[in-house]
Amino acid sequence: MNFLMSYLRGMFSDTLIYLSMLVLGVIGLPFSLVSKRYAYAFIKLYCRTCFLILRVVSNINVECRGKIPTGNVIVCSKHMSFLDILMLAYYLPRFSFVMKRELIFTPIIGIYALRVGCVPVARGTGSKALNGMIKEYDESSPDSKEKQIVIYPQGTRVYPKEIKEYKIGAGVLYQKFKLPCHLVGTNTGMFWPKGSFKRNPGVAVIEFTEVLDPGLDLRDFMKSIERSIEKSSNCLMDEVEKNMRK
Repeated sequence: MNFLMSYLRGMFSDTLIYLSMLVLGVIGLPFSLVSKRYAYAFIKLYCRTCFLILRVVSNINVECRGKIPTGNVIVCSKHMSFLDILMLAYYLPRFSFVMKRELIFTPIIGIYALRVGCVPVARGTGSKALNGMIKEYDESSPDSKEKQIVIYPQGTRVYPKEIKEYKIGAGVLYQKFKLPCHLVGTNTGMFWPKGSFKRNPGVAVIEFTEVLDPGLDLRDFMKSIERSIEKSSNCLMDEVEKNMRK
């Protein structure tokens, strides 16, 4: 029975979440076209609405740990769920996601993502995608100095405890722009799993952990982000499993 209810909660919460996206997206569009400040405000309002829906329908709460970065930095995060996107978008003051190109053609999401300066990248195009990403950030507007560039080093969502290669894109950004890099672990896949309607109750966490200063060589940087992000994420997931056994 609990198994069935978790799926029913997921389908109901997803319906409300996507309906909210449509309603708030349409209402906020005229304001957002006038000013990026309004675009960010409506995105954050949408995130808060999603958190409320998840709390009421699926008994999922959200928590952010660690010091939230401000100003122009790189943020490298584990990616397990749409939920960790919502959480980063809510807690980071001026986020700019490196996102897969297909999303720009998604109604509402694509418009708002481009409006706040997210950079679309075509998967499977190797150095061409990397060069395009660098060019986009090089030629971005003057307010880019306030942005937190968010990249998922594994390039896609993963299942809890899944082992997947860390791609070099994060390292290219780090070396090119010589910015501090903030690392983020998460356990969101334990509550909102990839490719599933199942929703498990509990506390979904993103954790800002280590900060890597500019100057590391590429190999050391890639080793450091993988070690730190995986360690943080595994600890958060172990914490969930421990609480479930109580």
